[in-house]
Amino acid sequence: MKLKTAMLAGTALLLAAPAAQAQDMADSMTLVSWGGAYQASQVNAYTTPYQEMHPEVEVIWDESSPEAVAGMRAQSEAGNVTWDLVDVEAADAIRLCDEGLAMELDHDEVLAPGDDGSSATDDFGDMIVSDCFVPQIVFSTTFGYRADQVPEGVEPPTGACDVFDLETYPGQRALNRQPIANMEWALLCDGVAYEDVYDVLETEEGIERAFAMLDTIKDETIWWSASAEPIQLLADGEVFMASAYNGRLFSAIVEQDQPIGMAWDWQMFDIDGWVVPADLPEDRLARVMDFLYFATDTQRLADQAAYISYGPARASSAPLVGTHAELGIEMAPHMPTDPNNAENTFVNNYLWWADYRDDLDARFQAWLAQ
Repeated sequence: MKLKTAMLAGTALLLAAPAAQAQDMADSMTLVSWGGAYQASQVNAYTTPYQEMHPEVEVIWDESSPEAVAGMRAQSEAGNVTWDLVDVEAADAIRLCDEGLAMELDHDEVLAPGDDGSSATDDFGDMIVSDCFVPQIVFSTTFGYRADQVPEGVEPPTGACDVFDLETYPGQRALNRQPIANMEWALLCDGVAYEDVYDVLETEEGIERAFAMLDTIKDETIWWSASAEPIQLLADGEVFMASAYNGRLFSAIVEQDQPIGMAWDWQMFDIDGWVVPADLPEDRLARVMDFLYFATDTQRLADQAAYISYGPARASSAPLVGTHAELGIEMAPHMPTDPNNAENTFVNNYLWWADYRDDLDARFQAWLAQ
């Protein structure tokens, strides 16, 4: 990573001061997230209680996180940064930090300590993959399938490699319109050992091999961009299997009682969290930092897990995770980290994708257009 270490101490002082000392904070914030069940969990756990404490603050939600990197690049180039806090996946946070589009933070200066007395950096631990990144949740991209469409006499799908088995599991699929996860699954399910996947994917032969595997299901695949799409495709019975975020699948299965099953094998682990755009005006920065301190403390991250099956990024939050806020069911068995769900997991290599994402995005979109 290209970290601006020489500037870090000064940046930390700049960021720590406004939230604590500023006389004037902006009375509105534009928060960028993913929509759907995940954004609803953020509203319930973060913004609703914050606005109860600060009724003068208007929160505006923008569901542009799938295009966060492009959006932040465009706003920076135009000199018109309209977003105040942006929810991104770990690899995108690294890219935005490297490009100077997200602010570097001293986590111990600007975030709350853990309820157990730990510092923020100790509490978040390895989840802090960039100096610009404030982790929120651990999630996975995994597969849902229509339980009522499993062929008679056939065992239900168990994981990612079943999406490539059109003979056993006929019907359309739905996959994300991006290379992350799809390229790894293609190689893994074509026989590449888990520990070798990224080494193989760094080669031209490996890229071609991944595309060749994806070619076997390309004609039977609907490519989604918004994270609500695969859930709707499954609910409507338009596809038999779909990759989707595990929390979205939880919402469809448990909250909406859809006839959908979960296939956890080779779920793709990832981390999601906040970045603060660079060059915010002082009053907006002060408001954002005040909110960020509140919204990422031990209790708030645990509260989010009462609304969606994503694991909180703070170690001190994990013991506070209990039952669903409305249904009363235990949430732990629905987490991607539960031992029954995590027998075979694929951990996203955030640093690798930060280096190769732009090139592979272009290759992937060109392949889709063929």
